[in-house]
Amino acid sequence: MIERILPSRVVVEEAFSDPPHATLFPAEEELVRNSVEVRRREFTTVRHCARRALGALGVAPAPILKGERGAPVWPPATVGSMTHCAGYRAAAVARRADVRTIGIDAEPHAPLPDDVHDSVALATEQRRERELRERHPGIHWDRLLFSAKESVYKTWFPLTHRWLGFEQADIVLRPDGSFNVELLVSAEELVARADVVPGSAPGSAPGSAPGTAPQAARGAACDTQARPSATVPVVPRELRGRWLVADGLLATAIVIENAPDTP
Repeated sequence: MIERILPSRVVVEEAFSDPPHATLFPAEEELVRNSVEVRRREFTTVRHCARRALGALGVAPAPILKGERGAPVWPPATVGSMTHCAGYRAAAVARRADVRTIGIDAEPHAPLPDDVHDSVALATEQRRERELRERHPGIHWDRLLFSAKESVYKTWFPLTHRWLGFEQADIVLRPDGSFNVELLVSAEELVARADVVPGSAPGSAPGSAPGTAPQAARGAACDTQARPSATVPVVPRELRGRWLVADGLLATAIVIENAPDTP
């Protein structure tokens, strides 16, 4: 499903159920040793998807552990993002030579709880949502906005290693399956955090999920990356993404690709 909104440089593996043959490495097992069964299944299956996708890039199976604040740590020379919700798990990976960062998110295609929506949507976004609902009532635009904000964060953090609040991204959703993002941050925040050491395993910050506090469940796919110049922006202020709705689910994705080499 989600491969339909990702470029060909990105490899995707997804699952709509939890295969019984999916297993974890011992180090991964330790991470969910005290988790409830539902959490163990989604954790196992999404890593099963990730290993299959990495295998298509020629990367040998290995544990996908957690970095700072729970983010998955990707193998060297790769970037990736994972997502899971009820009835769906997916991983998207690419070679870092081709892609700088990936952010994906999937959600049930259902209304977002009002308390979560109020903490996520800017006043301008709420106004645009009302207009979209009038013209296209079959789409849950509130949940789609939430998903897009999750994808923004997963795209942002691996490059900057900085927190990004929901209020710091103004998203324009379009009926054609695209969306635009304006990052409402200072020029300094577009630069990688100065204390990130090249070769380390940076992680993500937590965020929100329906029915929880805004900083409780956001997972960002993060990766080890060389630190760029302290004054050069690593993320453009404006981003573009894509979305789709299918089979009772919705998904969003943002990819920043590296420019192809020129002869």
